Amino acid sequence: MIKKTVWIIDDDPIYQTIIHKIIKKSDIFSMICSFSNGQEAFDELLNLTDSCTNSPDLILLDVNMPIMDGWEFMDEMLLQQDKIKKNIVIYLVSSSIALEDKTKAQSYSNILGYLSKPITILDLVYIVSRL
Repeated sequence: MIKKTVWIIDDDPIYQTIIHKIIKKSDIFSMICSFSNGQEAFDELLNLTDSCTNSPDLILLDVNMPIMDGWEFMDEMLLQQDKIKKNIVIYLVSSSIALEDKTKAQSYSNILGYLSKPITILDLVYIVSRL
């Protein structure tokens, strides 16, 4: 099995630490990159557009963040989709249980699911099986 690259976009440093440990323990991903807001991640994504090998296979995206939240990140991806050569799978990962967030997530074709924090190794196995 070819290991994948995962990006974590979340402003909570404690959650970042936890999810890094879970991902490393799963031994599913070869590379993990973290960003504290959508703007940082989006800027990096645009810098990588010439090299599909360095871009993420999977993004675990928080909904509520400062500077650029998850929805703004998704909107920017739609606006710039011609510059993003790789099909990137995105899962929203949030502590929010708001039904409107889950419903809104369904309106984006590259959001494959909505997971509640914290995610588990079983969640990661399920996600990778869909990549």
